[in-house]
Amino acid sequence: MLSYELKNEIEPLLHSLHPDGLEWPALQFFEAEIWFRFLAESVEIHGPESVLTEILSSELADSPTVIPALRPRMPQEDYLQAVSHIQEDILNGEVYELNLCQEFYAEQAVLEPVALFQQLNAASPTPFAGFYKWEDHYLLCASPERFLRREGNTLLSQPIKGTIRRGNFPETDAQQRHTLLHDEKERAENLMIVDLVRNDLARVAETGTVQVPELFGLYPFRHVWQMISSVQAQARPGTDLVDALQAAFPMGSMTGAPKIRAMQLIEQYERTRRGLYSGSIGYVLPNGDFDFNVVIRSLQYRRDTGYLSFQVGSAITYDSVPEREYEECLLKAQAMLEVLGATID
Repeated sequence: MLSYELKNEIEPLLHSLHPDGLEWPALQFFEAEIWFRFLAESVEIHGPESVLTEILSSELADSPTVIPALRPRMPQEDYLQAVSHIQEDILNGEVYELNLCQEFYAEQAVLEPVALFQQLNAASPTPFAGFYKWEDHYLLCASPERFLRREGNTLLSQPIKGTIRRGNFPETDAQQRHTLLHDEKERAENLMIVDLVRNDLARVAETGTVQVPELFGLYPFRHVWQMISSVQAQARPGTDLVDALQAAFPMGSMTGAPKIRAMQLIEQYERTRRGLYSGSIGYVLPNGDFDFNVVIRSLQYRRDTGYLSFQVGSAITYDSVPEREYEECLLKAQAMLEVLGATID
């Protein structure tokens, strides 16, 4: 587990002074005693034979649920104003693109995390979902995005930049796909982050091996089409997990370009620490291979305090329309609000 706040340990120019209702550790790894490997038509269980019986005989807790209306940490008018200020920063040459995020939160919430996680992934099935528990802290993640994978000597990152709502009918859905594919703003956002990821991987790659095997790929999810590109490279001999993470974390799709200046401005404009949001969870195999996601489309919850939070964001460029960026944030929040049965005050 890598919290977004780990950036402060990697880059001496960065810090965070915003309130933090979640208080995750900056970094956490553990060695699993029991683990599962999901194959195409079967599941491998690595652990005691009794594990499967225990799983099949267990029942989800039927506890009362109390979810107050969620409040925005940044009211809509303040968000729109922040977008305008970022566009001034872009015009002044501070950054080319910046990922601005906002938090929606509730206090004194009571919920059953496992049951809610199952509902979230039924409402929004994604390839990089994950459930993480640490003491009374829970992450319920329905992420569609890969941060960084290693298989052998090959490093792969697949940043997402570009979002549009799915159509309700095949014809309108195809039109939405076509619109996203030819949206110059979305393509420009995606290309800028691809360049940033190429530069990140080049720090640990064999010279001349950084490639972009897929640019502007379009992938359907339950509520949205996403534009996803793939950047891969061959790791230099001796490159380990720490080297790769130091080169690439935090992921460019959640920061902006250039990365360090973007993160400094993120601290200026956002109003809460991100916690695990735009951080990463993943696994490392004994042979050194690993796979980490980007923590987005996720709920964060503290059972001990009742603090419930989710964050959403969008990439701001000079051509951004503030109202459209806000609408994109609400679109990304749709599945979480539906599962919670909650509204936004």
